Parts: sequence; C-alpha cells; structure tokens
Amino acid sequence: MNLYPLKFQPIYKERIWGGNKLQTQLHKNITGEAIGESWEISDVKGEPSVVAEGELKGKTLQELSQTFQEQLLGKKVYDTFGTKFPLLIKYIDAKSDLSIQVHPNDQLAKERHNSFGKTEMWYVMQADKGAKLMVGFNQEVTKETYQEHLENNTLTEILNFEEVQKGDVYFLPTGRIHAIGGGIVLAEIQQTSDITYRIYDWNRVDAQGNSRELHTALALDAIDYTLHENYKTHYKETQNEATTIVNCPYFTTNLIPFKGEVTINHDDKDSFVIYMCVKGNVTFETANYKETLKFGETLLVPASIKNIKITTEETSELLEVYIK
Repeated sequence: MNLYPLKFQPIYKERIWGGNKLQTQLHKNITGEAIGESWEISDVKGEPSVVAEGELKGKTLQELSQTFQEQLLGKKVYDTFGTKFPLLIKYIDAKSDLSIQVHPNDQLAKERHNSFGKTEMWYVMQADKGAKLMVGFNQEVTKETYQEHLENNTLTEILNFEEVQKGDVYFLPTGRIHAIGGGIVLAEIQQTSDITYRIYDWNRVDAQGNSRELHTALALDAIDYTLHENYKTHYKETQNEATTIVNCPYFTTNLIPFKGEVTINHDDKDSFVIYMCVKGNVTFETANYKETLKFGETLLVPASIKNIKITTEETSELLEVYIK
C-alpha cells in the first residue's frame, strides 16, 4: 500500500457550551445539538482518527503510524515520539463560554497522568460582534491573591478578556489560564493530550442540575502567574506566501492566504504536514493524488510526500502545521 494525503472521519464531541456552527458554517455532517468540537486528527487514547477514503479507508492513525513509521511521521518525529502521533487538531464552536481552565506542562502531566502536557494555539475563524476570549491575567497576581479571588468568587476580576475577530491568533503555552468565549469558532492546534484542569465554570449546571467537576487544587501548581503585556500573536500576512504565526518546540503553524496556484516543496521538513482549510476551498495535487479540501476540512500529508500543488479559484486560507 502506498501513502497518500489523508482525510479522516471527524470525531464530534457534544459539549455543554457547544452550538450548531460546525454544521451551519463548516458544513459538517452532524446530527444533534450542542456539538462543541470536531476532532480532525486524533491519537488520544480511545479516540483514534479513522481514514475516511482511499485505499487505507478504515485504518486508524495509530495503525498507520505503526505500519509506515517515519514515512508517515518523518524520521525526527518518529525518533522523538515513536508511533504516538504528537498533535491533536480540532475545530471548536463555542455557543457559550467555556470553563476557565489551565493545562499542566510536560513534567507535571507525566508525573500525575503519564501524559504529555498541552501547549496549544487558537486561530479565530469567526466571531460574533463583541465576542471575547479570556487569556492570562490583567494585573500582577501571586498564588495567594489568586486563591483569595477564587475563594471569594471574584476570579474574573483579575482575568484578561479580549474582544476578537477573524484572523486573531493566540498562543497558549502550558500554565497560561484561558477560556474561549461564546460566539466564537476557531481552529485549535495542540499537543496530543486531553488533560485539562477546570478552574471555574460560571456556576452552571447541566440538564440534571449537576455542575461539572473542578480541579482547583491540581491547577494551583500548574498555573503560570506571570503578567504579560500582550497575549495576542501579531503577524503580517502576505498573499500567496506562507507566514509563520506560531513557532514553538511542539509545532510550527504557518498561514497561507492565496488565490490561483501555489507550489510547495517540503524537502526542508522532516515531518508530516497538516493543512486546515480556514477559508474558501482548495485543490491539492501530488504525483498520484488529487483532492478538494473544503472550508472546515483537514488534510494530513505524509512526510514522504515532498511536492504539492495547491490551487483555488477564490480567495482561500490554509493553516500549515508541522514539527521542526
């Protein structure tokens, strides 16, 4: 069997804060209400992505990693992570506010959960007027003052809320307190981990009157209490060129806004490459493959495939994700 660029069946997650924009805007084939997440590429234990089409249809990502190893992952990625696919790729629709949360770093996650930590990033695809994200603190905070606000139910007074619009980017290293606000659709790129410490959930309950579990004690040692002057990632995009918007040890993400044709060579990369279509529709071509990637779809290009031609008749945007 030969490798080719891979689409996977999305894994849909119902969430108390989810809405219907994954159906109405990203045109996902979903039945049911309150779908908050579409896991596009996952190797989370018990939640494996399954190939949607072609000769490898029905195979899981884990099976592919075990079979093709560095052909799929890249030698450096395979040497570092073995057959564990290192990234989790999602689209998120927040109809209402997510809980305020934090993710532990690699060391803490390994000690407590035998897991990777969760460094992540957000790319805002759509935001209702006035929609906000919560990232970091709005003043100098110590662990003690944080605990006081938590106990007094005044935590939101010390948190940093920012109004957002399409194209905004936020990088979230482990330890940075954060929450997606209602009215936002975004692409999320993160380490393969499902470890989240929920700190505050707006005192809400589910249909049965139950509140969700909080992890306030676990979060205390996971939070980075540093105040930052700026939490938003600033970048300048160039038409028909890849602009790096996030570059960290866990992943690099480029934004490619283009119309017409772009030829890409990946000889400089020893990694798989993921493409997320965050605007428009595009067509991918390799030596033996041709496939349309629609708005809200995701494609995994194996490390062994180095040359790609991408075309579009409309103004389109891709996120390009790989590991340096």
